[in-house]
Amino acid sequence: MTQAPPDLRGLAGAAHFFDTQHGQHMLAVDGSRVFDVPPGSAAAWSGWDAAQQAAFLSGLGAGDAPYIDDAPPQDMPVRSLSLAVAQKCNLACTYCYASGGDFGAPARNMPWAVAKASVDRLIAEAEPGVRINLAYLGGEPLINRDLIRRTTEYATQQAQAKGVRTGFSITTNGTLLRSEDGEFFEQHGFAVTISLDGIGAAHDRLRPYRGGRGSFDVILKRVEPLLARQKRMQVGARVTVTPQNMDLPETLDRFVAMGFHSVGFSPMLTAPNGQHELDKPGLDQMLAQMIRCGQAFEAAVIAGRRYPFSNMSAAMHEIHRGTHRPYPCGAGAGYFGVSADGGLFACHRFVEDADGAMGTVTDGPDPRREAWLSDRHVHRQPPCTTCWARYLCGGGCHHEVIHRGRPACDYIRGWLHYCLQAYIRLSEARPDYFGAVPAAAQA
Repeated sequence: MTQAPPDLRGLAGAAHFFDTQHGQHMLAVDGSRVFDVPPGSAAAWSGWDAAQQAAFLSGLGAGDAPYIDDAPPQDMPVRSLSLAVAQKCNLACTYCYASGGDFGAPARNMPWAVAKASVDRLIAEAEPGVRINLAYLGGEPLINRDLIRRTTEYATQQAQAKGVRTGFSITTNGTLLRSEDGEFFEQHGFAVTISLDGIGAAHDRLRPYRGGRGSFDVILKRVEPLLARQKRMQVGARVTVTPQNMDLPETLDRFVAMGFHSVGFSPMLTAPNGQHELDKPGLDQMLAQMIRCGQAFEAAVIAGRRYPFSNMSAAMHEIHRGTHRPYPCGAGAGYFGVSADGGLFACHRFVEDADGAMGTVTDGPDPRREAWLSDRHVHRQPPCTTCWARYLCGGGCHHEVIHRGRPACDYIRGWLHYCLQAYIRLSEARPDYFGAVPAAAQA
């Protein structure tokens, strides 16, 4: 018998109050719904007993049956695979989660048999009309360019024959891009992510070639034709934030001006060699920088200008939809990483990592998947069970939590608190920004 999730009544983890110039507001944690509340509600809440708190939530329409129970998903079809098509790299990034691209295993390319089996796995588990996604990663995936092309064309043909929709993506360091790659990506509507860790010297310190030469100027020269060509293709920049590249507003403005479809930041929390991992002061500094970027986003939206800061736009629409989840992502559920030799892992971060091993792409997920989904559920993460951010966060990146713990919880809560305030401000100033997406709650 499924038990009710913990801590939904009578605890601080059931609600989060915040203020803006428009008054006092509350996030009902269960269901991630935002409400306007009378002034003084936060102070009253802290003095109420469990029954009074439950009555207050019920009065807002937030006291119904919980949205999320303890049950992990069962027999989920595989909808998305990331292929480590090249477990090797031409750069020597100082913090590389893939240990220089080979994930601590012999450097090698994925053979056609593994790539074909991956596509066949996706197609076999998809019903007509369903969308499947195929991502190419490494190492540096363009080292194995021919396989990417062959696999994409095969997946397109097989999907069309079954009436399945396909999405393709690639994450690349950008140094090997060619003009014809842009043509191919545009033809197939790729989401292209370029790893760029700042401007000029800031990037070069973190992402040099193996001989020590900087890579920034080479990447810009090679990515410019893609930026000019993108229509079906969307080209984004992903910045890994370390203590060495903290000028986020300048970086964001520069990349937006270059024409990237989106720009996002991610904190460096776990590196095999421990280099450049952010500590508490570093995460506090990053939060301040992220809020500055968010304020620029708010100003742009109010002025009617597009400003593709992906962390912010994603948060705004997730809050508006009332996104609530028991996991941070689809890892080990509908999404897996595939190693060059066909191993199946919880996600691309876990390739060659026993902590995330779950079978083979030929045979499909093994019983370790069920244990993973049970153990990693947010209700089974003790620090999360009373945290107000748990269903927006989902418990944090599995790889980072398993390998380093939870150093970023205060950062995540601080960012989400700011985002909730920004959501109210944008809802008041530019409700049209949210379009036809339903609101999380009636305020």
